[in-house]
Amino acid sequence: MKSSQHAEIAGQAAVQRVLVRAVNWIGDAVMTTPALMAVRETYPRAEITLLANPLVGQLLQGHPALDRVMLFDRKLKHRGLLGRLRLARQLAAERFDLAVILPNSFDSALVPWLARIPARIGKASDGRSLLLTHRFYEQSPSAERHEVQYYRELLGAFGISAEQSTPTLAVTAQEEQEVSTLLAEHGISAEEMVLGVNAGASFGSAKRWYPERFANVAQRLAASWGARVILFGGPDEQELVAVIEREMAGNCLNLAGKTTVRQLMALIKRCNFFVTNDSGPMHIAAAFGVPLVAIFGPTDHRGTAPCSNKAVIVRQTIDCAPCKLRVCPTDHRCMTAVTVEDVVKSANLLWKNEGVKTR
Repeated sequence: MKSSQHAEIAGQAAVQRVLVRAVNWIGDAVMTTPALMAVRETYPRAEITLLANPLVGQLLQGHPALDRVMLFDRKLKHRGLLGRLRLARQLAAERFDLAVILPNSFDSALVPWLARIPARIGKASDGRSLLLTHRFYEQSPSAERHEVQYYRELLGAFGISAEQSTPTLAVTAQEEQEVSTLLAEHGISAEEMVLGVNAGASFGSAKRWYPERFANVAQRLAASWGARVILFGGPDEQELVAVIEREMAGNCLNLAGKTTVRQLMALIKRCNFFVTNDSGPMHIAAAFGVPLVAIFGPTDHRGTAPCSNKAVIVRQTIDCAPCKLRVCPTDHRCMTAVTVEDVVKSANLLWKNEGVKTR
């Protein structure tokens, strides 16, 4: 695609309604927010609508880059071919001028094509080139390129750019007040230090460090810092988090499976420190500038590290890592090699460098 075509898209005064097809995972969605801000900056007068699944829709509701969020649900209303056609009809009725397709899947390009949105931009992949009017052909990406940079490069190929390069999220004052009230009901005041612990990871068990070790870290840091501990996790991680609660003899607030995405965001923002696996909550904490220690094993930290100068990655160099597998086929050595002492030492060093006094 020639540069003149790039300019044609970015400079079209006729672009008044933009549809952005969101990615499907919370962590990935956080990493797309600089790209969303680039769409906003490039089309400041356009109405920008995000098409997202329910979880990502909650995450980005009210984001400054967006005017509104439309939800799709591939398990219910938009399931199968008939569901996709139903969604395409909805989009066609909106009369979008431009579709910005962030995922690389065939399905994510199919619906905007069915909706006959005039300009459809995205990466030429997964046999979907004919569904796009403007295509990004990736040239030998660096192994060290971060996902945030990938999304910026994707849109930059079409003249859609902005200076902002770090992820951002937003919660409302009301959501923050509701979190303060919730914590007060559990005896945690606004003045107390809060240590958040996230032992889950939705991609698969290979990304999860061990609950007993998380509990040990939490106990040691809480005792040293005078902190209150909040345990996070999704509905399917409640059993995992319950192990930590038992190990800590209940000296924590277990909110696993008890929060919406919006509540999760406000709670993480309230934390003074965060200890986590490579996960969606890790990226949420980084976007809010919460100091954090992230434990990496089978995933490649070069591409998905938390985008924050207040983050430390703890990992061990293992021959078979990063394998990027959901389930470890051997002995999970990339995670067993990470010790409690490794994490506690990293947390204490980061906390000291942040210059915040502990109680």
